[in-house]
Amino acid sequence: QVQLVESGGGLVQPGGSLTLSCAASGIIFSRGVTNWYRQAPGKQREVVADIYSDGSTYYADSVKDRFTISRDNAKNTVYLQMNSLKLEDTAHYYCAYGPNWGQGTQVTVSS
Repeated sequence: QVQLVESGGGLVQPGGSLTLSCAASGIIFSRGVTNWYRQAPGKQREVVADIYSDGSTYYADSVKDRFTISRDNAKNTVYLQMNSLKLEDTAHYYCAYGPNWGQGTQVTVSS
């Protein structure tokens, strides 16, 4: 049985930082591609970052130089470190591996 569980979301001030975690069971992250997506109400879902089996990464232009995706193979967990957060980063964040999705975690950037 596959399960992806996101955690680490919350309320943060503009300019602040937050780290999201995605812990998996039933799949092995290091064998494929893990994605972070986000979706805000009334807006299109977008890919934020990807990490591939070889450790290479992809970032959307909107988060490049501010967010970092990483993986701890021993813990089978993927992370999204978010720095210099902006109001427009407010969204529900999801991790995905193949057809599998987590329930998501809310990130709210507000002063």
